[in-house]
Amino acid sequence: MVRLSAFTFCTIYKTTNILGKYIADFYSAKANLVIELDGSQHSEEENAQYDMERTKFLEEYGIQVLRFKNYEIINNFINVCGYIDKIANERMNKIENENTDKRS
Repeated sequence: MVRLSAFTFCTIYKTTNILGKYIADFYSAKANLVIELDGSQHSEEENAQYDMERTKFLEEYGIQVLRFKNYEIINNFINVCGYIDKIANERMNKIENENTDKRS
């Protein structure tokens, strides 16, 4: 089982990545996962529409997008990190299993 820890976060996630015509806050190629940290401007209609389009584009390439509002991170940091850890590990294990199946 692949395990993501806070210690290895910076080696797994690259910050400010260009994916197609979009920029992601954090991206893990190992987990095929994007993490977005959203400030209050993301609640505005125009920005929310842009975020939905970006998410749809990334999902077409098998990339899952996790979005967290800044206040969630400030007020619930440990649980947000735990959730990211859980999803990243599930995705890395799934990718690892798919690659093993392809080699069999």
